[in-house]
Amino acid sequence: MSSVIVPEKPSSNTMGPKEVELILVKEQNGVQFTSTTLVTPAAPQTSRSGEEERETWGKKIDFLLSVIGFAVDLANVWRFPYLCYKNGGGAFLVPYLFFMLIAGMPLFYMELALGQYNREGAAGVWKICPIFKGVGFTVILISLYVGFYYNVIISWALFYLFSSFTWELPWVHCNNTWNSPNCSDWADNNTVSDIYTATPAQEYFERGVLHIQDSNGIDDLGRPRWQLTACLAVVIVLLYFCLWKGVKTSGKVVWITATMPYLVLTVLLLRGVTLPGAIDGIKAYLSVDFLRLCDAKVWIEAATQICFSLGVGFGVLIAFSSYNKFSNNCYRDAIITSSINSLTSFFSGFVVFSFLGYMSHKHNVALDKVARDGAGLVFVIYPEAIATLPGSSVWAVIFFIMLLTLGIDSAMGGMESVITGLIDEFKFLHKHRELFTLFIVVSTFLISLFCVTSGGMYVFTLLDHFAAGTSILFGVLIEAIGIAWFYGVDRFSDDIKEMIGHRPGRYWRLCWKFVSPCFLLFMVVVSFATFNPPNYGSYMFPPWANMLGWCLAMSSMTMVPLYAIYKLCTLPGKFCHRLAYAITPETEHHLVDNGEVRQFTLRHWLVV
Repeated sequence: MSSVIVPEKPSSNTMGPKEVELILVKEQNGVQFTSTTLVTPAAPQTSRSGEEERETWGKKIDFLLSVIGFAVDLANVWRFPYLCYKNGGGAFLVPYLFFMLIAGMPLFYMELALGQYNREGAAGVWKICPIFKGVGFTVILISLYVGFYYNVIISWALFYLFSSFTWELPWVHCNNTWNSPNCSDWADNNTVSDIYTATPAQEYFERGVLHIQDSNGIDDLGRPRWQLTACLAVVIVLLYFCLWKGVKTSGKVVWITATMPYLVLTVLLLRGVTLPGAIDGIKAYLSVDFLRLCDAKVWIEAATQICFSLGVGFGVLIAFSSYNKFSNNCYRDAIITSSINSLTSFFSGFVVFSFLGYMSHKHNVALDKVARDGAGLVFVIYPEAIATLPGSSVWAVIFFIMLLTLGIDSAMGGMESVITGLIDEFKFLHKHRELFTLFIVVSTFLISLFCVTSGGMYVFTLLDHFAAGTSILFGVLIEAIGIAWFYGVDRFSDDIKEMIGHRPGRYWRLCWKFVSPCFLLFMVVVSFATFNPPNYGSYMFPPWANMLGWCLAMSSMTMVPLYAIYKLCTLPGKFCHRLAYAITPETEHHLVDNGEVRQFTLRHWLVV
């Protein structure tokens, strides 16, 4: 008889828990024996810093779909196609692709690499240059502010979805309780002005859904409407259960929310191109007018679209990539996901303008009378077009399911930025992620209630105008300066080589150090110079509302200087010594004590 005994490994904690290992031993004569031994459980894996290993995505595709789902949002459908049409058609792609190459992709790549190497959220990554940690709190606040009103858009889509389960869609006629005397059915309209000031769809959105007629302005909000409140609550519950377990749950949800829009867009395109007038709409979308490139406004709008469409500056890309494996090829991921985002924007234009061309043909009006961007496109014009199709209720359900999925994964990304950023900064929250996630989503819900009142559209407009405009451009500018200049583009390139095996090319390094910061500085200046107070239709906001909006924007931007001052005041020693500590990575503070500060050498500032 033979047997195998696995020797017990010595353990420093002999009283700790043991595991029983069963080993099956087979004799030559076929008789089976089993031997047992006690083994010490394997210790949890630790990271390079000695901390417990960070959780990672279940599969690589989970990460890619999460990034794509966040970056591809409602703006890809309601913003880019209209900008392309308004600014020279196909010619608009010239400045768009130019800014994509010199700023969009480099900044996208930078954030993915920053999060993956440092394995922390938007605030924690600034252990590489502690004085800039304030910009981490800036982007966390911006993501939180956006959540206050972005979830409301999803609740509108959910309200429309529920309203679509009828034989006749409620925005077809003017015989509803919410309609005003100014409402006029399509068949009764004779002039363009009639068509586009009081259509059934427009009155359904403003008077049937928002009930804006019950408010006189932002100082007369009224109570939250229970129908929209219920829809908002459903959205919040969905977000919570998508996020409460971290990337293990959200990484599975995006298999549906990130892929569904492509399926629906394809179906809508196949239906749209069969409609009369659709080809004319697509031709107008693609018509090339290179003379428009002489207009500086076209270039500014292309640059603005790049800044906001890729999702840099919200801390989401940093948070998502922090859950990657350390050796993941973030360079390839950046190229793939940013390219898919831009291609999706371009593709959605065919869908949008096939239906806009159909509306123009059906009602015999010029295309520019039906073409618009923003909420008016997806909650007024598109529902109008769908209502004229056979089986309109089915098409409406399909369309609003697409809007839901477009919105949910983008909202998930914003909330994940806040949650990851804060629990990585305040370590005790790690053990209470479920409760902290509940606190964040409930807080968001309570603030969002202001947006579902009768005057909620005014609050929504104010938040949309100030929460993530100039402030996010400022945040990304400071982020780029902190990484490329203070931490050092050379050191950052070494970090990337440690992860993927090779340094970024000179093109990327030049963009990070010179081109992208100059581009962002230009955009911040333009943003201030071209600022216009918000308005909703003919309603102009009172001065106190504009002041409140600026306070909201400044509350996130001031985190940068406030934290820098705090850091310099709390460090020991003379000012130069404190400054050296503040701009040196935390892992190199021992070098400061020896007088070795890279940032105090000329080579650090000149090397690329």
